[in-house]
Amino acid sequence: MTPPSAWGLTPAEWAPLCHSLGLPAYRAAQIVTALYQNFAQSWQEVTTLPADLRARLAERLTLAPLTTAACDASPDGVRKLLLACHDGERVETVLIPSKGRLTQCLSTQVGCAFRCAFCASGAAGRVRDLSAGEIVGQVMAACQLLRAEAPPAPSAPRPGPRPALPRPGNLVVMGMGEPFDNYDETLRALRILNDPKGLAIGARHITLSTCGVVPGIRRLAEEGLQFELSVSLHAPNDALRTRLMPVNTRWPLAELLATCADYTARTKRLITFEYTLVHEVNDRPHHAAELVRLLRALPCKVNLIPLSPTPGFAGRRPEDRVCLAFLDALLKAKIATTLRQSRGRDVDAACGQLRLRQMPAAAVAPA
Repeated sequence: MTPPSAWGLTPAEWAPLCHSLGLPAYRAAQIVTALYQNFAQSWQEVTTLPADLRARLAERLTLAPLTTAACDASPDGVRKLLLACHDGERVETVLIPSKGRLTQCLSTQVGCAFRCAFCASGAAGRVRDLSAGEIVGQVMAACQLLRAEAPPAPSAPRPGPRPALPRPGNLVVMGMGEPFDNYDETLRALRILNDPKGLAIGARHITLSTCGVVPGIRRLAEEGLQFELSVSLHAPNDALRTRLMPVNTRWPLAELLATCADYTARTKRLITFEYTLVHEVNDRPHHAAELVRLLRALPCKVNLIPLSPTPGFAGRRPEDRVCLAFLDALLKAKIATTLRQSRGRDVDAACGQLRLRQMPAAAVAPA
């Protein structure tokens, strides 16, 4: 059996582990430095540790991140990695550069159980949850890719601290799977990535996205964390939302929006509502008017997303003028709204598409 992932331990958990192995406390600090500052790819790289200790640790915990099975690059700089887990299952992560920063989109499950009509992640259903180590492992796979691409260090080191290796500065948990359907492992992973001794990615640079799992929103409101929250809405009324998002039968709009209002009141954080625009399905002027009525009383932001076509879903991307008209209607109602620029369309950057493309056709259920 493959040992569990070292990336699933919080920085604070290394000290008691080292103590249980009869090791001095400074060994824990050396390990955390090797993991989160040097991005070690194997225990053999951690030369600050003696060889016998590296061998003992390798028997207990694997240090390898997920294996890159495919990497597609778009001319606009977006890269999608298809990563293989220890059991052969595959998940996706996307790297999106913009204005001097790098955002990484993370997956939390292999597949998804919620089957939103235009999302490729749920086309074959949910296979299993990812562990915290596998979620963090996606970031480490990206860090190691960036390290390999970084210019070589000068032969004569400059005085002063060594420059930090490149890493993502923003994380969006918007890839394959529903984060709140794998709540505990997802939150553990994000705490590791946010930890000052981990990758130290600021809480306000981490966004969790949910299709509207009300119990998860309620739990997050009690955590005392400053993560951003994004809720997929995609329709302004229950009938249409149920057609596009079956989750609406469990938690309809009235309950979802009441929970969102309570979340904002408790956390003082604005929620962003994601709204995918589908040609002549939810992009008409009357849909915009309904959405204004639905959200006007709730402090929030709206992110409009032109559809990324998905196999099995017959919907089409609206024309640019339609997207701009929808945007204008919300802005005129004084609802803070952005229209997302499509990135990485030629590498199937929308979540689940690269995995779906490589699956046997018989495994894919039409939406």
